Amino acid sequence: MPSGRSLRRPAAIGAVAAAALAGGLITATQSATAAGTRIHDIQGTTRISPLAGKQVSDVPGTVTAVRSFGSARGFWLQDPHRDSNDATSEAVFVYTGKQTPKVEVGNALTVSGTVSEYYPGGKDAGLQSVTEITDATWKVTAAKAPLPAPFKLNAASIPGTYAPDAGGKSIESLTLRPGKYALDRYESLEGMRVAVVNSPVVGPTNTHNELWVTADPDHDRTARGGVLYGSYADPNGGRVKVQSLIPFSQQPFPKADVGDQLAGTTAGPLDYDNFGGYTVQATTLGKLTGHGPAPETTRRQKADELAVATYNVENLSPATPQAKFDRLAKALVKNLSSPDVVALEEVQDDSGPKDDGTVTAGTTLKKLTDAIKAAGGPAYEARQIDPVNDQDGGQPGGNIRVAFLFNPQRVGFTDIKGGNATTAVKVVSDHGRATLSASPGRIAPTDPAWKTSRKPLVGQFSLKSRPGSRVFVVANHFDSKGGDQGLDSRFQPPARSSEIQRTAQAKLVNGFVKDLLAKDAKAEVVVAGDLNDYQFSPALKDLTAGGVLTDQVGRLPRAERYGYVYQGNSQVLDHMLTSKALAGPDYDIVHVNAEYADQASDHDPQVLRIRP
Repeated sequence: MPSGRSLRRPAAIGAVAAAALAGGLITATQSATAAGTRIHDIQGTTRISPLAGKQVSDVPGTVTAVRSFGSARGFWLQDPHRDSNDATSEAVFVYTGKQTPKVEVGNALTVSGTVSEYYPGGKDAGLQSVTEITDATWKVTAAKAPLPAPFKLNAASIPGTYAPDAGGKSIESLTLRPGKYALDRYESLEGMRVAVVNSPVVGPTNTHNELWVTADPDHDRTARGGVLYGSYADPNGGRVKVQSLIPFSQQPFPKADVGDQLAGTTAGPLDYDNFGGYTVQATTLGKLTGHGPAPETTRRQKADELAVATYNVENLSPATPQAKFDRLAKALVKNLSSPDVVALEEVQDDSGPKDDGTVTAGTTLKKLTDAIKAAGGPAYEARQIDPVNDQDGGQPGGNIRVAFLFNPQRVGFTDIKGGNATTAVKVVSDHGRATLSASPGRIAPTDPAWKTSRKPLVGQFSLKSRPGSRVFVVANHFDSKGGDQGLDSRFQPPARSSEIQRTAQAKLVNGFVKDLLAKDAKAEVVVAGDLNDYQFSPALKDLTAGGVLTDQVGRLPRAERYGYVYQGNSQVLDHMLTSKALAGPDYDIVHVNAEYADQASDHDPQVLRIRP
């Protein structure tokens, strides 16, 4: 089978049926007919075709590629005779639904049909549209016409400014300025043959056989070969996704890691889809060369250091294959050097995604601790609180939660009864020091900020080599970014609606830390976990407000500030923060997953070594 995946759209034959099923096609047939039309007339100088909904006839062009699989079949038609306007694309996708088009690459055609705008994911998803010809008929005028030369995507052709600022409104009606904005450059090439040459891989091959490269290899690179997402202002416009139209039997899709390279030329029509924006649908694939850095290993903590780690284990349950448990265990023992305390995120209940009312996670955690012991690690103990069924979001039925593992040979856990799913933990005075009303306990679990989201778990720990030490660890998994508009949205700048809930969550955790410090100004606090937001986000500003916490990622060299890779951007979602009493901690993001096609989780773990 060919690599890549088809767009999620209906396989309707008629334009009206397509509009009804997709909810994202503008195809209402008008009486006017645009005769003698060229493709650049169809594409126009904005994102929406000036001929949307109209019939066109005898549009000339050459077939440059064919998609003959999935429910989004069709072919790309490009006019070899371009006009003088850089803003007008010279190519268009001819959509045939589930019907495999009876054309071949190199056929010169004249095509008639209805001009439509297809919105991947539906118009409400906020993405760009794709101009298409539907209900098409065509005539072959020549069997073997030469293909137009591909447009080279590189630092010289892709502007450094990403998109026009429309104050959050749609940019569809704005005239394309491909020499000024990266998104306009891509849109002006929609459907046309493009090429990237000797391209660094910045997003690993995923399970859908797609990867990300950068056409601007000198821009904001990470220490290990990715591209850094370091501010909202610069989403790295050189990133482009690569899929393949080449059958696996002829050329398997490369299994690439960040730091590898697609040497030579990768070329094909420039597509756009709801799984990650502008995409080279490769008819020519470069050769995978180079090898990115090996997975990292952090040093072992010293006798007087407490090592605290955070690790999102990505929907772990007894239904998870044992191989994943073993890989997670190996990473904890070998790559993280058996940390003393581990804050886990995405621990599912004992029946996994089966929505049967189960909320306990003892079996899940035992499978993990058994695997750790088998890998040569310590006999970890676990602490967690079962959530109310189906109230904490995540995969339906999974009841994901945060949990603690700790090594009882080195660490003491202060068990204080009273913690449950709905009772808020309080800070209590204890002879001039702070302690908890319950350990483990949940922070403000009934507050609306935690609706359909994981509640933070706080526990009180001590390092056995330092009698009297008292360290409070808060494990977190803030609300996801679901519902946010994508970086390549037609609304610019894109709305980040999910920030509202995360900022509310951050304020609650910040308030809890302030309560600890009010009882004991020297309280030693570690706030850790998957906060689902960037170090420069409003949520992190609220979490660190008043100087009560320091986000350790900001102390790393800029090129090392990432632990997650999404759409080719290396970025920060997981964090470890400390109170002032924990001066000079040793912090490390341990890159073992996010940059690799073969990964046990999509997050890299982190570790913090402190001296209580």
